[in-house]
Amino acid sequence: VQLQASGGGLVQAGGSLRLSCTASGRTFNMKAMGWFRQAPGKERVFVAGISWGGVSIYLADSVKGRFTISRDNAKNTVYLQMNSLKPEDTGVYYCAADPVGGPNMRHEMAYWGEGTQVTVSS
Repeated sequence: VQLQASGGGLVQAGGSLRLSCTASGRTFNMKAMGWFRQAPGKERVFVAGISWGGVSIYLADSVKGRFTISRDNAKNTVYLQMNSLKPEDTGVYYCAADPVGGPNMRHEMAYWGEGTQVTVSS
């Protein structure tokens, strides 16, 4: 499974960005897809995850009310709509996927894409 993320960039605080991640290869059993981020000098942390049918959605407390995750299975694509961005949202955002769904997607994913940089200026 290969994951290609796009949509990062530089934005002012309060602005919005939309990240996209398209999966290719053996994607038919990717029950979980999601996003993690890594700020400079910090560990990579969970941001958002979504199950195959979109029934289960998990969001980090720090982004609830501001970020929305969705997926289009026909396009093998997951999206992260980021609104009201803050400087602390700055980091490299990684797309991830896993054949096992459920809340464990917040902690572990089998497949990872290369990250896309998001920078929020104050």
